[in-house]
Amino acid sequence: MITPQMTNQDILSDITFPNADILEMVDQLDPVEREEFLEVREFLRTEIRPHVGEYWDREELPFDLLPKLAEHGLGNIALSGHTKLFNGLVYAEVTRADVSLSALVGIHNELIVELIHELGSQKQKDTWLDGLSNFTKVGCFGLTEADHGSDIAGGLSTTAEKTPDGWVINGDKRWIGAGTFADFCILFARDVEDNEIKGFLVELDREGVTKEKISRKMGLRIMQNANLIFDNVLIPEDSLIPGAASFKATNLFLKNSRAWVGWQGAGVQLAIFDAARAYAVTRDQFGRKIAKFQLVQEPLSRILGNATASLGLMCQIARLQEEGRMEMVHAALAKSTTTRLARESAAAGRGVLGGNGILTDFEASKLMADAEVLFTYEGTYEVNSLIVGRAVTGQSAFV
Repeated sequence: MITPQMTNQDILSDITFPNADILEMVDQLDPVEREEFLEVREFLRTEIRPHVGEYWDREELPFDLLPKLAEHGLGNIALSGHTKLFNGLVYAEVTRADVSLSALVGIHNELIVELIHELGSQKQKDTWLDGLSNFTKVGCFGLTEADHGSDIAGGLSTTAEKTPDGWVINGDKRWIGAGTFADFCILFARDVEDNEIKGFLVELDREGVTKEKISRKMGLRIMQNANLIFDNVLIPEDSLIPGAASFKATNLFLKNSRAWVGWQGAGVQLAIFDAARAYAVTRDQFGRKIAKFQLVQEPLSRILGNATASLGLMCQIARLQEEGRMEMVHAALAKSTTTRLARESAAAGRGVLGGNGILTDFEASKLMADAEVLFTYEGTYEVNSLIVGRAVTGQSAFV
């Protein structure tokens, strides 16, 4: 029986419930990867998920948990040599524990570690990759601007001017995850000489850099998003990332990060199912558990169906990635579909909890708010839909 003092974490810890991966997608892993995955899942379930709610309420990042994430290989997933399926299932499980931490882990691996490894100079690799692998160093990804989000490729206004002393950066970046505490930023700026968008590795302790935390967010509250202001910031000539001398070279990483958000969409639905089912089999109304009511079983079935469909879609995306055949249309379809289903599942899950579903003491409201962020970032639902529409019709509907 639920008492007023209980939270959803109390309920979850008291109940043994079936794994939300009802079709056992994890069995597609080989035995070695499967065992490692199950260890990571258990770590996230027991040592991470129970502790993040209080940080979410306070809009704080649990820095003390980062060494634990590193111990379980989450600082170096991108270069671990595992299959894309393993990486994706791990991303889903991190999301199941907390969406904000999954954003930190995913951006760290897909957009920072992987980009430096593939496009960076030897000096940049030697300087940063070891520290990144254990979270003693953290980078952030500086692409979005206050006035340019979906139209960033054409509208990016941050500039880089080559001088005898190096490069001078001017401009503002917005919504930069980990921007308040990151050691450096992979920053994209337009070269005033040739108008190309280029990538630079910029240490954030340089003169002229200002960091402003974005507060009062309704979702992704643990992630420390920032406005980054660059006012005549002088950086060395070798801060240019050699392989990112044009925006085209960077698109591969944006494509992969979009697919990663598809895994987030699947993972948050696993968490929603966990929370809703645990509550339903515990909550008494009208003299019996609400899990016995048809109108509670229906949303549970719908959430599980959405989550399972999302996992199945993402497993196929992982196969295409492994074979080197994933295109932007695949990533856009995956991201838009799983996050749309996550939005639906979050609303259904919150409804199962009734009045308690709006309290942050219970996970449902947190998950619902975080799912809204997934629906929008890394390409809005609408933009991704237009990417798919263009691919299937041969006609562009972009303005």
